[in-house]
Order: sequence, then C-alpha cells, then structure tokens
Amino acid sequence: MDIDGKVAIVTGAGAGIGAALGRALVGGGARVVLADLSPTVQDVAEELGDSAVAVTGDVADPGVIDELIGVADDRFGDVHLYFANAGVIGASGLEVTEQQWDHSFEVNTRAHIRAAQRLVPRWVEAGSGYFVSTASAAGLLTQIGSATYTVTKHAAVAYAEWLSITFGDQGVGVSCLCPMGVETAILYAGRDSGDRLGMAATNAVLSAGDVLTPDTVAQEVLEAVAAQRFLILPHAQVLEMMRQKTSDHERWLRGMRRYQASLLAD
Repeated sequence: MDIDGKVAIVTGAGAGIGAALGRALVGGGARVVLADLSPTVQDVAEELGDSAVAVTGDVADPGVIDELIGVADDRFGDVHLYFANAGVIGASGLEVTEQQWDHSFEVNTRAHIRAAQRLVPRWVEAGSGYFVSTASAAGLLTQIGSATYTVTKHAAVAYAEWLSITFGDQGVGVSCLCPMGVETAILYAGRDSGDRLGMAATNAVLSAGDVLTPDTVAQEVLEAVAAQRFLILPHAQVLEMMRQKTSDHERWLRGMRRYQASLLAD
C-alpha cells in the first residue's frame, strides 16, 4: 500500500513508536488521527500541522474507537490504515490481580479486536485496507517477568495471523510488529518498578540486542506495509530465536530458565 494520500489512525501516539509512526506517515503524504491517554498526543498533532488531529482517550474503549473513526471520516475521509500500537507492560510475577489481567487484555489485545471489528467489514467492501498490530518479540518468544505482557502479546500475534488468514484474499493487508528493545518508556518500566523480576526483564531485553530508536522502527513498519509483509522484525535475531524455540522446545525452556536465574543472580 502506498501511504501517500491515505488516512490512518495511530494509537499510543503520545510518544515512542506511535508518535514516530505519526511523523513518518505525515512525511509520506498521509493524514492521521493520533490517539493516546496522555495529553502529549496533542503536542504531537500540533507538530504535524493540518495533516494530523489528536484524540485523548482510552483506545480500548469501544466508544473511543468509534470516536477515532468518526473524527477521521469527518476530518479526512475514509480510514485506510489502522495502527493498533498502544500497549502496557503489566505487573510481574504470579500474584497479578484480576483487574491487572483485564487491563492488559483490554489494551494489548481487545483494543485490536474492537478496531478490526469496526474497520475490516468496510475494507472488505472497498477491496482494500490495512491493519498493523504492534505486538512484541515477547509475543513470539516469552517475556521474563510479566505473564500479562507475554500472554496478551501472544494473543495479539495470533489475532493478527487470524485476520491475515481470514481476510488477506479480500483486500485487507495485515502486518504484525514484533520488536525487542526500543527507546521508549515501556522498555524501562520493569527496571524502574524496583521489582526483581521486572528488573530482570528489562536487563534481558537490553542485553539481547541493540536498542533502536522509535523513528527507525517506524520507517521499517512503513516499508513492511508497502511490501505487504506480515511479520515485522526490526531485530533480525528474533527470527533465529524463534527457530531455536520451535526446533527444540524443551531445550529452549531449559535455556530460558538458566538465563532467568543468571539475571536474578546479578
């Protein structure tokens, strides 16, 4: 898909990858609706001028998703691309509350489902449209520390796969972004929490590969969209990690336990 002249919605756009996607889209000739819980999304939209508008709200809320689509329709026209990018890291350990599990599922998975339910039928009728899910390498592998992050990101990957299988021959493009370390607040959330498992999770990501800038990731996302490539791996080594996991699952689990023990011993 050529983004020039297209209309896009980007969630989690107050900073990080979402803000970078907004800049890259406008730079490529698109018009964007940016959404975030944080009022900083208004600053990002102002930076981008007349090609962007911001909505502050919880993008897991069906009413807010409807608002985003309505604002896009009224301000710019039909929505061509949706970037389900908002995410939360979640708490570490076994004693995660029901409310914390629900919150992670709402933001990391159900927000994607609700947006697709509203847009995919329109795209099938039009014969084109594009859905980009921001998951994580944790959605392909497993995150040390946070079960909520790992499980809901696995679910996001699975849902994106299902969308591609079900609607890919009806004009709907789907990509799934699965990075490791990106220079965003979420990368350091575990370390800043003071929790041992959370700190180990951050250290695991920092030691696994380069920490990329959001702008670098955003450019790779748009290249993948242009090529209609499903899996977006800004860290190429994730592909080899996946192969190691699937080729000998027992060995991979043993290795992960050893790795976790070494991080906790530091």
